[in-house]
Amino acid sequence: MKILYDGQIYADQITGGISRYFTNIITRLPQTAQPTLTASYRKRKSNYPTHPNLKLQEFPDFRPSRIAHSVRSHYFRWLNERQSFDIFHPTYYFLLAGETFSQTKHPLVITVCDMIHELFSSTLDPKGYTIRAKQAAIEAADTIFCISENTKNDLIKYFPAAESKAIVTYLASEFSSEWSYGTEATPAQPYFLYVGGRTKEYKNFDTLLLAFAKVASTSPDILLCVVGAPFNNAEQQQIAELRLTERIQHYRNASDTHLAKLYRCSIAFVYPSLYEGFGIPPLEAMACGTVVVAANSSSIPEVVGDGGILFNPKAIGDLTDILLDLIDSPTKRDRLITKGHDRCQQFSWDKTAAQTVAVYQSLS
Repeated sequence: MKILYDGQIYADQITGGISRYFTNIITRLPQTAQPTLTASYRKRKSNYPTHPNLKLQEFPDFRPSRIAHSVRSHYFRWLNERQSFDIFHPTYYFLLAGETFSQTKHPLVITVCDMIHELFSSTLDPKGYTIRAKQAAIEAADTIFCISENTKNDLIKYFPAAESKAIVTYLASEFSSEWSYGTEATPAQPYFLYVGGRTKEYKNFDTLLLAFAKVASTSPDILLCVVGAPFNNAEQQQIAELRLTERIQHYRNASDTHLAKLYRCSIAFVYPSLYEGFGIPPLEAMACGTVVVAANSSSIPEVVGDGGILFNPKAIGDLTDILLDLIDSPTKRDRLITKGHDRCQQFSWDKTAAQTVAVYQSLS
């Protein structure tokens, strides 16, 4: 089985949830599979997948960018046409070849991770560029992978005709507590942990700051550890106004082993997001042996189940009470850690890859 992966996502991000998803799928393809990944060269190398039969077709970008883009499109179009593929699985809604999805000659499967552009269009996609590209991909696809039931339901809400070809294949995490015993630094004081993006529209980081400010006022030794991009001016101002400047420890970059240690050594990992297509960080946290405190919204309950504490993401007082309770309840934390470990065992990349390959085979 010959599978073509248009690697647009690897041009857009060095690491991230979507590229991690495709890397885990491609790495777990059967030994008889013949995957081809097209990609655009970048100085900071992406984490490309590995497979004994993988052909990486990487185009070396050059200046001026306008000419490079045109040449690159022709190059990938030529590559796609010169070989016969059984399946085409693009990594995003835009193609390196510059073609539309209606021009695709091979059986087409796509993966829809979420509907954030539709739900938060006024700020995330005001001109509808990604929404239109996604719609074209959805309409042309033979099968649509959705990474949660919530994502599938949202997809059908916006595109009812897609229901007959949408199936759910959950994501997973390869994280393990065994990774977490290295020499990397962790905060010296007890801390709660936040990991990932802080997009104001839906990540709900403000709620965590407001709840933690109340926790900090009664628990002078507790810190909030944040892993992710540097704080912007508005965040710095809010942190200063809440008198949290000295109570927050920030890590801009953390390797997987460092992140695993930060998870394991925390009092709890807090995930206040209003919307996620799936949400891998709670699985990572459960796998590494910490308590998960997560928003009871969108797909998150599907992931966390009874393996953590779910809260109303708009109720600052509820989150405050949960965090204060966990500080003084080691037995409760141990019980939740055990339940979280059992919960994360229900998700595996091997299962996701097997379901994906079964769809490939049904279409080829």
